[in-house]
Amino acid sequence: MVVAVDANVVESLRAKFEAVMPHLDERQQRLVMAGEARSLGHGGIAAVASATGASRSRISAGVAELEAGEAPLRRVRREGGGRKTATAADPALLGALLALVEPTRRGDPESPLCWTTLSTHKLAGELTAAGHRVGADTVARLLREQGFSLQANTKTIEGGQHPDRDAQFSYLNDQASEHLAAGDPVISVDTKKKELVGHYKNGGQEWRPAGDPEQVKVHDFIDPSLGKANPYGVYDLGADTGWVSVGTDHDTAAFAVATIRRWWNSAGAQRYPNASRLLVTADGGGSNGYRTRLWKTELAALATDTGLTITVCHLPPGTSKWNKIEHRLFSHLSMNWRGRPLTSHDVIVRSIAATTTRTGLTVHAELDTDTYPTGIKIPDAKMKALHDSGALHRHDWHPEWNYTLNPPENRAC
Repeated sequence: MVVAVDANVVESLRAKFEAVMPHLDERQQRLVMAGEARSLGHGGIAAVASATGASRSRISAGVAELEAGEAPLRRVRREGGGRKTATAADPALLGALLALVEPTRRGDPESPLCWTTLSTHKLAGELTAAGHRVGADTVARLLREQGFSLQANTKTIEGGQHPDRDAQFSYLNDQASEHLAAGDPVISVDTKKKELVGHYKNGGQEWRPAGDPEQVKVHDFIDPSLGKANPYGVYDLGADTGWVSVGTDHDTAAFAVATIRRWWNSAGAQRYPNASRLLVTADGGGSNGYRTRLWKTELAALATDTGLTITVCHLPPGTSKWNKIEHRLFSHLSMNWRGRPLTSHDVIVRSIAATTTRTGLTVHAELDTDTYPTGIKIPDAKMKALHDSGALHRHDWHPEWNYTLNPPENRAC
Protein backbone atom coordinates (compact mmCIF):
# COMPACT_ATOMS: atom_id res chain seq x y z
CA MET A 1 0.00 0.00 0.00
CA VAL A 2 1.34 3.45 -0.94
CA VAL A 3 1.14 5.93 1.93
CA ALA A 4 0.50 9.59 1.09
CA VAL A 5 3.11 11.89 2.56
CA ASP A 6 2.14 15.39 3.69
CA ALA A 7 4.30 17.92 1.80
CA ASN A 8 4.57 20.29 4.78
CA VAL A 9 5.78 17.48 7.00
CA VAL A 10 8.40 16.49 4.46
CA GLU A 11 9.68 20.08 4.12
CA SER A 12 9.91 20.45 7.89
CA LEU A 13 11.80 17.20 8.19
CA ARG A 14 14.11 18.12 5.34
CA ALA A 15 15.11 21.38 7.04
CA LYS A 16 15.70 19.58 10.34
CA PHE A 17 17.80 16.82 8.81
CA GLU A 18 19.88 19.19 6.67
CA ALA A 19 20.96 20.98 9.84
CA VAL A 20 21.66 17.87 11.93
CA MET A 21 22.80 15.04 9.64
CA PRO A 22 26.25 16.44 8.66
CA HIS A 23 27.28 16.22 12.33
CA LEU A 24 26.37 12.56 12.76
CA ASP A 25 28.15 9.36 11.80
CA GLU A 26 26.46 6.62 9.77
CA ARG A 27 24.83 4.77 12.66
CA GLN A 28 23.69 7.94 14.40
CA GLN A 29 22.03 9.14 11.19
CA ARG A 30 20.19 5.82 10.87
CA LEU A 31 18.89 5.95 14.43
CA VAL A 32 17.85 9.63 14.27
CA MET A 33 15.86 8.96 11.10
CA ALA A 34 14.32 5.87 12.73
CA GLY A 35 13.35 7.85 15.84
CA GLU A 36 11.68 10.53 13.75
CA ALA A 37 9.82 7.89 11.71
CA ARG A 38 8.53 6.21 14.88
CA SER A 39 7.31 9.51 16.30
CA LEU A 40 5.31 10.18 13.12
CA GLY A 41 3.58 6.81 13.32
CA HIS A 42 1.91 5.36 10.25
CA GLY A 43 3.65 6.70 7.10
CA GLY A 44 6.63 7.96 9.09
CA ILE A 45 9.17 5.84 7.24
CA ALA A 46 7.91 7.12 3.88
CA ALA A 47 8.02 10.74 5.10
CA VAL A 48 11.58 10.48 6.42
CA ALA A 49 12.72 8.68 3.28
CA SER A 50 11.27 11.43 1.12
CA ALA A 51 12.87 14.17 3.25
CA THR A 52 16.36 12.66 3.44
CA GLY A 53 16.67 10.62 0.25
CA ALA A 54 17.62 7.58 2.36
CA SER A 55 16.25 4.19 1.46
CA ARG A 56 13.24 2.85 3.36
CA SER A 57 15.17 -0.33 4.16
CA ARG A 58 17.83 1.69 5.93
CA ILE A 59 15.25 3.54 8.01
CA SER A 60 13.40 0.30 8.74
CA ALA A 61 16.65 -1.26 9.95
CA GLY A 62 17.09 1.66 12.33
CA VAL A 63 13.51 1.28 13.62
CA ALA A 64 14.13 -2.43 14.25
CA GLU A 65 17.32 -1.59 16.10
CA LEU A 66 15.52 0.92 18.34
CA GLU A 67 12.67 -1.46 19.06
CA ALA A 68 15.10 -4.25 19.96
CA GLY A 69 16.30 -2.17 22.89
CA GLU A 70 19.98 -3.05 22.38
CA ALA A 71 22.67 -1.29 24.41
CA PRO A 72 24.81 1.30 22.55
CA LEU A 73 27.52 -0.33 20.43
CA ARG A 74 30.11 2.41 21.05
CA ARG A 75 31.06 2.09 17.38
CA VAL A 76 29.57 2.99 14.00
CA ARG A 77 29.16 -0.55 12.69
CA ARG A 78 28.70 -3.92 14.30
CA GLU A 79 31.64 -6.32 14.26
CA GLY A 80 32.10 -7.57 10.73
CA GLY A 81 29.87 -4.84 9.32
CA GLY A 82 30.59 -2.88 6.19
CA ARG A 83 31.76 -3.96 2.77
CA LYS A 84 34.53 -6.56 2.73
CA THR A 85 37.86 -5.60 1.18
CA ALA A 86 38.52 -6.85 -2.32
CA THR A 87 41.18 -9.29 -1.12
CA ALA A 88 38.92 -10.59 1.66
CA ALA A 89 36.05 -11.17 -0.76
CA ASP A 90 38.42 -12.76 -3.29
CA PRO A 91 41.49 -14.24 -1.53
CA ALA A 92 43.06 -15.24 -4.86
CA LEU A 93 42.95 -11.68 -6.22
CA LEU A 94 46.35 -10.49 -4.94
CA GLY A 95 48.15 -13.59 -6.14
CA ALA A 96 46.56 -13.26 -9.59
CA LEU A 97 47.60 -9.59 -9.79
CA LEU A 98 51.21 -10.30 -8.80
CA ALA A 99 51.33 -13.17 -11.29
CA LEU A 100 50.42 -10.69 -14.04
CA VAL A 101 53.03 -8.08 -13.12
CA GLU A 102 55.86 -10.39 -11.97
CA PRO A 103 57.40 -11.07 -15.40
CA THR A 104 57.59 -7.31 -16.08
CA ARG A 105 58.67 -6.03 -12.66
CA ARG A 106 61.49 -3.53 -12.73
CA GLY A 107 63.47 -1.99 -9.92
CA ASP A 108 66.33 0.28 -8.94
CA PRO A 109 68.81 -1.64 -6.73
CA GLU A 110 69.21 1.34 -4.40
CA SER A 111 65.50 1.97 -4.01
CA PRO A 112 62.68 -0.08 -2.48
CA LEU A 113 60.32 1.01 -5.23
CA CYS A 114 59.34 -1.24 -8.09
CA TRP A 115 56.81 -0.68 -10.81
CA THR A 116 55.12 -2.13 -13.83
CA THR A 117 54.59 -0.85 -17.37
CA LEU A 118 51.06 -2.29 -17.43
CA SER A 119 48.24 0.21 -16.82
CA THR A 120 45.81 -0.35 -13.96
CA HIS A 121 42.91 -0.39 -16.43
CA LYS A 122 44.59 -3.13 -18.48
CA LEU A 123 45.39 -5.12 -15.36
CA ALA A 124 41.81 -4.76 -14.12
CA GLY A 125 40.52 -5.99 -17.47
CA GLU A 126 42.82 -9.02 -17.42
CA LEU A 127 41.81 -9.87 -13.86
CA THR A 128 38.09 -9.49 -14.59
CA ALA A 129 38.42 -11.72 -17.63
CA ALA A 130 40.06 -14.32 -15.39
CA GLY A 131 37.12 -14.25 -12.97
CA HIS A 132 38.37 -11.63 -10.48
CA ARG A 133 35.94 -8.71 -10.69
CA VAL A 134 37.97 -5.63 -9.79
CA GLY A 135 38.29 -2.01 -10.87
CA ALA A 136 41.32 0.05 -11.83
CA ASP A 137 41.27 2.02 -8.54
CA THR A 138 41.44 -1.18 -6.50
CA VAL A 139 44.30 -2.47 -8.65
CA ALA A 140 46.19 0.78 -8.07
CA ARG A 141 45.68 0.51 -4.29
CA LEU A 142 46.87 -3.09 -4.21
CA LEU A 143 49.97 -2.23 -6.26
CA ARG A 144 50.84 0.61 -3.89
CA GLU A 145 50.43 -1.72 -0.91
CA GLN A 146 52.89 -4.14 -2.57
CA GLY A 147 55.54 -1.44 -3.06
CA PHE A 148 54.80 -0.40 -6.63
CA SER A 149 54.62 3.21 -7.79
CA LEU A 150 54.34 5.13 -11.04
CA GLN A 151 57.75 6.14 -12.39
CA ALA A 152 58.87 8.34 -15.24
CA ASN A 153 61.55 7.38 -17.76
CA THR A 154 65.16 8.30 -17.00
CA LYS A 155 67.83 8.60 -19.65
CA THR A 156 70.49 6.18 -18.44
CA ILE A 157 70.83 3.54 -21.18
CA GLU A 158 73.57 3.82 -23.79
CA GLY A 159 73.51 1.67 -26.91
CA GLY A 160 70.87 -0.74 -28.13
CA GLN A 161 69.09 -3.56 -26.39
CA HIS A 162 69.74 -7.18 -27.20
CA PRO A 163 67.01 -8.47 -29.54
CA ASP A 164 66.50 -11.59 -27.37
CA ARG A 165 66.26 -9.69 -24.08
CA ASP A 166 62.57 -10.39 -23.45
CA ALA A 167 62.86 -13.97 -24.65
CA GLN A 168 65.74 -14.59 -22.22
CA PHE A 169 63.66 -13.19 -19.37
CA SER A 170 60.87 -15.59 -20.30
CA TYR A 171 63.32 -18.50 -20.44
CA LEU A 172 64.74 -17.56 -17.05
CA ASN A 173 61.24 -17.21 -15.55
CA ASP A 174 60.25 -20.63 -16.89
CA GLN A 175 63.35 -22.21 -15.38
CA ALA A 176 62.70 -20.54 -12.01
CA SER A 177 59.02 -21.53 -11.97
CA GLU A 178 59.85 -25.15 -12.80
CA HIS A 179 62.50 -25.40 -10.07
CA LEU A 180 60.31 -23.75 -7.43
CA ALA A 181 57.33 -25.96 -8.30
CA ALA A 182 59.53 -29.03 -7.79
CA GLY A 183 60.75 -27.77 -4.41
CA ASP A 184 64.28 -27.05 -5.62
CA PRO A 185 66.08 -23.86 -4.53
CA VAL A 186 66.36 -20.81 -6.77
CA ILE A 187 68.87 -18.13 -5.79
CA SER A 188 69.74 -14.72 -7.17
CA VAL A 189 73.37 -13.69 -6.70
CA ASP A 190 75.44 -10.56 -7.18
CA THR A 191 78.07 -8.31 -5.65
CA LYS A 192 76.80 -5.21 -3.88
CA LYS A 193 78.63 -1.94 -4.35
CA LYS A 194 82.04 -1.98 -2.65
CA GLU A 195 82.06 0.09 0.54
CA LEU A 196 84.88 2.14 2.05
CA VAL A 197 85.60 1.03 5.62
CA GLY A 198 86.23 3.86 8.08
CA HIS A 199 84.81 7.22 9.10
CA TYR A 200 83.48 8.16 5.68
CA LYS A 201 80.24 9.90 4.75
CA ASN A 202 77.39 7.50 4.04
CA GLY A 203 74.34 8.75 2.18
CA GLY A 204 71.02 9.24 3.97
CA GLN A 205 70.03 10.48 7.41
CA GLU A 206 69.30 8.97 10.83
CA TRP A 207 67.88 10.41 14.05
CA ARG A 208 70.45 11.99 16.38
CA PRO A 209 70.41 14.81 18.95
CA ALA A 210 69.93 18.15 17.21
CA GLY A 211 73.20 19.84 16.32
CA ASP A 212 75.26 16.69 16.88
CA PRO A 213 75.88 15.05 13.47
CA GLU A 214 78.28 12.14 13.12
CA GLN A 215 81.75 13.46 12.29
CA VAL A 216 83.33 11.92 9.18
CA LYS A 217 86.36 12.55 7.00
CA VAL A 218 86.29 15.35 4.46
CA HIS A 219 87.97 13.29 1.71
CA ASP A 220 87.21 9.71 0.71
CA PHE A 221 90.78 8.50 0.42
CA ILE A 222 90.94 4.79 1.19
CA ASP A 223 92.35 3.79 4.58
CA PRO A 224 95.17 1.29 3.81
CA SER A 225 94.70 -0.50 7.13
CA LEU A 226 90.93 -1.00 6.67
CA GLY A 227 90.53 -1.12 2.89
CA LYS A 228 87.17 -1.84 1.33
CA ALA A 229 84.39 -4.32 1.99
CA ASN A 230 83.08 -6.54 -0.81
CA PRO A 231 79.55 -7.73 0.08
CA TYR A 232 78.53 -10.69 -2.10
CA GLY A 233 74.92 -11.77 -1.66
CA VAL A 234 72.76 -14.83 -2.16
CA TYR A 235 68.99 -14.24 -2.15
CA ASP A 236 66.79 -17.34 -1.77
CA LEU A 237 63.62 -16.58 -3.75
CA GLY A 238 61.53 -19.37 -2.24
CA ALA A 239 62.38 -18.62 1.39
CA ASP A 240 62.75 -14.80 1.14
CA THR A 241 66.07 -14.97 2.97
CA GLY A 242 69.46 -13.45 2.25
CA TRP A 243 73.03 -14.55 2.84
CA VAL A 244 75.89 -12.05 2.53
CA SER A 245 79.62 -12.69 2.75
CA VAL A 246 81.60 -9.53 3.45
CA GLY A 247 84.95 -10.10 1.80
CA THR A 248 88.14 -8.29 2.75
CA ASP A 249 90.14 -9.33 -0.33
CA HIS A 250 89.29 -9.26 -4.03
CA ASP A 251 85.87 -9.79 -5.59
CA THR A 252 86.64 -12.77 -7.80
CA ALA A 253 84.68 -15.70 -9.16
CA ALA A 254 86.26 -17.91 -6.51
CA PHE A 255 84.92 -15.55 -3.82
CA ALA A 256 81.45 -15.61 -5.43
CA VAL A 257 81.26 -19.41 -5.53
CA ALA A 258 82.72 -19.66 -2.02
CA THR A 259 79.76 -17.57 -0.81
CA ILE A 260 77.29 -19.88 -2.58
CA ARG A 261 79.09 -22.86 -1.04
CA ARG A 262 78.83 -21.37 2.46
CA TRP A 263 75.15 -20.59 1.95
CA TRP A 264 74.43 -24.15 0.83
CA ASN A 265 76.44 -25.86 3.59
CA SER A 266 75.01 -23.66 6.36
CA ALA A 267 71.46 -22.93 5.23
CA GLY A 268 70.47 -24.35 1.85
CA ALA A 269 71.11 -28.02 2.58
CA GLN A 270 69.02 -27.82 5.75
CA ARG A 271 66.20 -25.90 4.10
CA TYR A 272 66.09 -28.16 1.02
CA PRO A 273 67.15 -31.62 2.28
CA ASN A 274 65.62 -33.43 -0.72
CA ALA A 275 66.90 -31.08 -3.42
CA SER A 276 69.00 -32.47 -6.23
CA ARG A 277 69.10 -29.26 -8.30
CA LEU A 278 69.98 -25.61 -7.81
CA LEU A 279 69.14 -22.71 -10.12
CA VAL A 280 71.41 -19.66 -10.00
CA THR A 281 70.31 -16.40 -11.64
CA ALA A 282 72.97 -13.74 -12.12
CA ASP A 283 73.74 -10.74 -14.26
CA GLY A 284 76.17 -11.06 -17.13
CA GLY A 285 79.26 -9.32 -15.79
CA GLY A 286 81.57 -9.07 -12.81
CA SER A 287 82.78 -12.01 -10.76
CA ASN A 288 79.78 -14.10 -11.86
CA GLY A 289 79.84 -13.06 -15.51
CA TYR A 290 78.92 -15.48 -18.27
CA ARG A 291 82.35 -15.03 -19.92
CA THR A 292 84.27 -15.79 -16.72
CA ARG A 293 85.87 -19.24 -16.97
CA LEU A 294 86.83 -19.36 -13.29
CA TRP A 295 83.15 -18.93 -12.38
CA LYS A 296 82.22 -22.03 -14.38
CA THR A 297 85.11 -24.18 -13.12
CA GLU A 298 84.41 -23.24 -9.48
CA LEU A 299 80.71 -24.06 -9.94
CA ALA A 300 81.67 -27.39 -11.51
CA ALA A 301 83.71 -28.16 -8.38
CA LEU A 302 80.75 -27.17 -6.21
CA ALA A 303 78.47 -29.50 -8.18
CA THR A 304 80.94 -32.33 -7.65
CA ASP A 305 81.24 -31.66 -3.91
CA THR A 306 77.51 -31.28 -3.23
CA GLY A 307 76.01 -33.67 -5.79
CA LEU A 308 73.76 -30.86 -7.01
CA THR A 309 72.92 -30.24 -10.65
CA ILE A 310 73.59 -26.51 -10.88
CA THR A 311 71.88 -24.54 -13.65
CA VAL A 312 72.89 -20.94 -14.32
CA CYS A 313 70.73 -18.43 -16.18
CA HIS A 314 72.22 -14.99 -16.78
CA LEU A 315 70.20 -11.83 -17.24
CA PRO A 316 70.66 -10.37 -20.74
CA PRO A 317 73.13 -7.49 -21.17
CA GLY A 318 72.11 -4.14 -19.74
CA THR A 319 69.47 -5.52 -17.34
CA SER A 320 71.43 -6.11 -14.12
CA LYS A 321 69.18 -3.68 -12.26
CA TRP A 322 66.32 -6.14 -12.66
CA ASN A 323 68.11 -8.93 -10.82
CA LYS A 324 65.88 -10.02 -7.91
CA ILE A 325 68.63 -9.60 -5.35
CA GLU A 326 68.96 -5.92 -6.16
CA HIS A 327 65.52 -4.78 -5.01
CA ARG A 328 64.64 -7.64 -2.65
CA LEU A 329 67.87 -7.61 -0.62
CA PHE A 330 70.47 -4.98 -1.49
CA SER A 331 68.05 -2.03 -1.42
CA HIS A 332 67.05 -2.94 2.15
CA LEU A 333 70.71 -3.14 3.21
CA SER A 334 71.29 0.38 1.90
CA MET A 335 68.27 1.68 3.81
CA ASN A 336 69.29 -0.08 7.01
CA TRP A 337 72.71 1.59 7.24
CA ARG A 338 71.85 4.93 5.64
CA GLY A 339 73.41 7.93 7.35
CA ARG A 340 75.76 5.69 9.38
CA PRO A 341 79.53 5.60 8.77
CA LEU A 342 80.73 2.05 8.13
CA THR A 343 83.63 2.33 10.55
CA SER A 344 84.69 -1.33 10.56
CA HIS A 345 84.00 -4.67 8.92
CA ASP A 346 82.19 -5.71 12.10
CA VAL A 347 79.83 -2.73 11.78
CA ILE A 348 79.06 -3.73 8.18
CA VAL A 349 78.40 -7.37 9.10
CA ARG A 350 76.18 -6.45 12.04
CA SER A 351 74.24 -3.88 10.00
CA ILE A 352 73.58 -6.40 7.25
CA ALA A 353 72.54 -9.13 9.71
CA ALA A 354 70.10 -6.73 11.42
CA THR A 355 68.22 -6.05 8.18
CA THR A 356 64.59 -7.16 8.16
CA THR A 357 61.41 -6.16 6.35
CA ARG A 358 57.72 -6.22 7.22
CA THR A 359 57.23 -8.97 4.65
CA GLY A 360 59.53 -11.32 6.57
CA LEU A 361 62.98 -10.93 4.99
CA THR A 362 65.85 -12.13 7.20
CA VAL A 363 69.55 -11.88 6.39
CA HIS A 364 72.60 -13.79 7.58
CA ALA A 365 75.97 -12.06 7.25
CA GLU A 366 79.50 -13.13 8.01
CA LEU A 367 83.04 -11.90 7.41
CA ASP A 368 85.21 -13.69 4.85
CA THR A 369 88.88 -12.97 5.47
CA ASP A 370 90.19 -15.53 2.96
CA THR A 371 92.41 -14.39 0.11
CA TYR A 372 91.20 -14.58 -3.49
CA PRO A 373 94.02 -13.78 -5.92
CA THR A 374 93.26 -12.15 -9.21
CA GLY A 375 94.59 -13.00 -12.64
CA ILE A 376 93.89 -16.74 -12.51
CA LYS A 377 93.72 -18.10 -16.05
CA ILE A 378 91.74 -21.19 -17.03
CA PRO A 379 93.30 -22.77 -20.14
CA ASP A 380 91.33 -23.86 -23.17
CA ALA A 381 92.14 -27.51 -22.48
CA LYS A 382 90.46 -27.43 -19.08
CA MET A 383 87.30 -25.85 -20.46
CA LYS A 384 87.23 -28.42 -23.27
CA ALA A 385 87.60 -31.21 -20.72
CA LEU A 386 84.66 -29.86 -18.72
CA HIS A 387 82.52 -29.88 -21.83
CA ASP A 388 83.69 -33.24 -23.17
CA SER A 389 83.18 -34.94 -19.79
CA GLY A 390 79.62 -33.68 -19.48
CA ALA A 391 80.47 -31.60 -16.42
CA LEU A 392 79.45 -28.48 -18.38
CA HIS A 393 76.33 -28.71 -20.54
CA ARG A 394 75.30 -25.68 -22.55
CA HIS A 395 71.58 -25.22 -23.24
CA ASP A 396 70.24 -24.98 -26.78
CA TRP A 397 68.80 -21.50 -26.10
CA HIS A 398 71.62 -18.95 -25.87
CA PRO A 399 74.22 -21.40 -24.54
CA GLU A 400 76.46 -18.52 -23.48
CA TRP A 401 73.78 -17.37 -21.00
CA ASN A 402 72.26 -20.70 -19.99
CA TYR A 403 74.24 -23.75 -18.94
CA THR A 404 74.28 -26.56 -16.38
CA LEU A 405 77.11 -27.96 -14.25
CA ASN A 406 76.57 -31.67 -13.60
CA PRO A 407 77.88 -33.77 -10.72
CA PRO A 408 79.79 -36.93 -11.77
CA GLU A 409 76.75 -39.21 -11.49
CA ASN A 410 74.76 -37.08 -13.98
CA ARG A 411 77.41 -36.63 -16.65
CA ALA A 412 76.77 -38.02 -20.10
CA CYS A 413 79.90 -37.99 -22.23
